[in-house]
Amino acid sequence: MWNPFKRNKFKNLNREDLVNSICELERQERTVEAEVLQKIKEIDALMEKGKKEKSRELQLFYAKKISNINEEKKVCMERGMYLLYNIRLMNRLKDAYDSNNFYKTQTKVPLSELLQDQKQLAKFLNKALVTRTASEDVLTSADELFTEVQAAYDTNETIYGVGATEEEILTMFEKENQLNDELLAEGEKQEPIKRKKQKMEE
Repeated sequence: MWNPFKRNKFKNLNREDLVNSICELERQERTVEAEVLQKIKEIDALMEKGKKEKSRELQLFYAKKISNINEEKKVCMERGMYLLYNIRLMNRLKDAYDSNNFYKTQTKVPLSELLQDQKQLAKFLNKALVTRTASEDVLTSADELFTEVQAAYDTNETIYGVGATEEEILTMFEKENQLNDELLAEGEKQEPIKRKKQKMEE
């Protein structure tokens, strides 16, 4: 992604570059959103298959697939939220740029005079750097935690066993099957009564 702080000095920042950066970030965010929606559709389709499936092994297979796609969806959503946060900051920078131009036009004060307070400018830049660092630290910490937690599990159990997530999904499948069986049994009970009624009417 284009970074105005690398190519230009702060005093050379221009609105077109800011708008282009925001448009690119928004394009990436829309792509991520589409990926999330696609994964939600895949999960919904697998949930329907799992509910209809009688085989416990196939239900576990679908549960594993759903669990994997859920993890992928989570990663996509984190990327999307990261992009949204960047878009928010870039829009704030653009708003600040527009405000500077507004006050420059209204008061006829050159931009260089608005930026002559080096202490306030340093605070602004440091705050942006701290925000970026803190945001990256969150992702790094999450990655380290993910690795630590994954290492605590037995490999075979993770691949072939029934985890908490899969157990919840399997329970949903079983409840759906029980409901279908009850409806089917009720229908079978009603069938002889219907036949008897038809014979009586004849």
